[in-house]
Order: sequence, then structure tokens, then C-alpha cells
Amino acid sequence: MIGHLAYAAGSPCPTFVLDAARLPREETALLVHLAEARRYLASAGGAHVLKIALVEPSAHPMFDLDYRFVQALPGAADQFDLRGSCGHSILSAVVAAARSGMLERLVPGVRIRVNVLNNGDSVVCEVDGVERDGVRFTVAFVQPRPVPFTELLPTGLPRTVLDTGGERHEVSMVASANTYAFVDARTLGIADTAALFGAGDGLLARLELIRGAAADLLGWRRDGAFPKIAAILPGEDGGLSARAVTVPGWHPTIALTGAVCLGTAVRIPHTVPWRIAREQGAPDGLVDITTPGGRTAVAAVTALHADGSGDGALLWSSVARKHVTFQGSFVLEPLSHLQFEEVAQCLALSGAA
Repeated sequence: MIGHLAYAAGSPCPTFVLDAARLPREETALLVHLAEARRYLASAGGAHVLKIALVEPSAHPMFDLDYRFVQALPGAADQFDLRGSCGHSILSAVVAAARSGMLERLVPGVRIRVNVLNNGDSVVCEVDGVERDGVRFTVAFVQPRPVPFTELLPTGLPRTVLDTGGERHEVSMVASANTYAFVDARTLGIADTAALFGAGDGLLARLELIRGAAADLLGWRRDGAFPKIAAILPGEDGGLSARAVTVPGWHPTIALTGAVCLGTAVRIPHTVPWRIAREQGAPDGLVDITTPGGRTAVAAVTALHADGSGDGALLWSSVARKHVTFQGSFVLEPLSHLQFEEVAQCLALSGAA
């Protein structure tokens, strides 16, 4: 089997892309194979690669690619979370699939339609530009039908109070692309963007406790990767500032799915992001998000229900200016140490390691 590595700018690590058709369908057997693949990666200095994408041409006439995300967890090689998705990984998978011949050649204007098996998302990846080893995309998360806001709130409420065993925290739990808990950083004693971006392990530990309480409420495993969590507050230029947590610590920017979820949450009345956006005087349209690693912008398009009830519904969300670098391919079986050395050099040169 051939493995591929691709890195989406803003992601905490590259994505390891494999052909799903060459792997077992049954989950237990699949995870045994993936654990072995992780050990191969670790032997080449790739232990930090915690994102795995399983792809194959889709049999569904509406899609080009079936995609399944696997979040590898730190520690033992056989620990995984298959619950959620990853937008950066989707883009990396598209680039790797095209390089392997699974998809047509990527040229400006081409749209690749991805069926996300983890959660049923429909993602359209439009190519904006192509370089020697990189591709630029605009990404749209398209709903097959208008999704009422009530279906995007896992607790049924725009704000939920979580108990972390001594402290109570108000969060908004929103499920769009991935499930996130958004908390106003000011309620945690963080006054402004500089303090948010400069915060260290103390804030990280508090957010992990809140995330754990959110996982308990959903009935999910505490030591998994989902739900995600992000602390937000008003930005200095009218947008929002965000600090997100990933596996196994601070996210360098914010996940693409996190940007989509935050952009959606801004449009849902009375959520924490909705309130902060209104403080900024920019409740609708494009949402500018500032993170420690840069800026991104997301647009969430919503509509009223056809019955005139006034309840909103999500139509689609879009994020532009995403860049992916293809890093290389190598043989997994049989194991080739020479090729792994080459892959390790690619990782080091890319700065992703």
C-alpha cells in the first residue's frame, strides 16, 4: 500500500492519506492496520502525525470522493477517535487523491465533491490555484436541505451551563462540521486578545476541564478528541479572536471545521458567539477570525423556514484562501526505511514537524 502525506496550512500536523479500498471495512481489523501504520510513521520521525484520512472514489453520483477521518490520539499507537471530521484533512486528502490518480488532475475551477462518512457532511473543494507542490482552495460545507438551528444545538439550547467540579461555565455547544463548545474568554479572566493569545497551561487546563464536562453531557469519551472547544472574545478590529484546543494542546490557528462552526454559531440567536458578534456591530455576513497563527474568514448563509415561523436554518458555509502542500508518498508494505527517511526529510523541510 502507498501512503501519502499532505499539509494544510494552519493545521497542527500533516495528514496521512490512505486508500480505503485496500484496508479492512470492519472497524476492529481496520484499527489494527492503522496502528501498525502509525508505528511505521513513528519509525521515520512522524509520530506527530495524528490525522489520518481514508479515501476512495465515491459510488454515489453526487460525490467524487468518499472520505473518512481518523483522529490518532497521543500515547499508544492503537488509540483513535473516529467520531468527528477535519476540514484541513479533507483538503489534504483531495490533493493526495489527485496525486495518486484517484481523482482528476486539479486545475483552477475544478470542484471536488467530498462525502464525509463520519458525519454525513457534503464538502465542495473548489481549486483556486495550483503550484508545483501546492494547491489553493475555497471550501464550502453544503447542506442537502436547510438545517434548522435547533438541530445544530446538541443540548437544544443556545447556551448551556457546565459544572467542572467547583466552577460553573456558560458555553454554547454547536454542531456544524464538528461539535464545538464556545466559551467567552472574559468569563475565564481573560481580558483581551493579547491576554488570550499569551495564556499558557493554566487556561489550557481549564478549557480541557470544560471540554470534558461537555463530553460527559453528550455521553462521549473524555479522553477522545471530540467535542472541540474554543475560547473567544471581541477582536480589536471588529471581528472575533479565538484560541482553540486540539490534540494534544493548543491549535496553532483554528480548525477549518472550527471556523465553519464558529461562523454558524454567530448566526444562531443568543449563542455566545452571536452575543459577541453583536457587541462588535457585525452580526451578519463574513466573520473575521483572528488566531495566534493568523487570520481567516468564514461566511455562513442562513434562511428563514418556508412556513414563516421565523426560526433560522443553515444553508451552507464557506472558507476561502486555504493552501495545501503535498509532501510525498511512500510504500507501507513492505516497509522501506529509505523511503521513510525521505518522508522524514520532507516533514522537516516543510516546518510542519
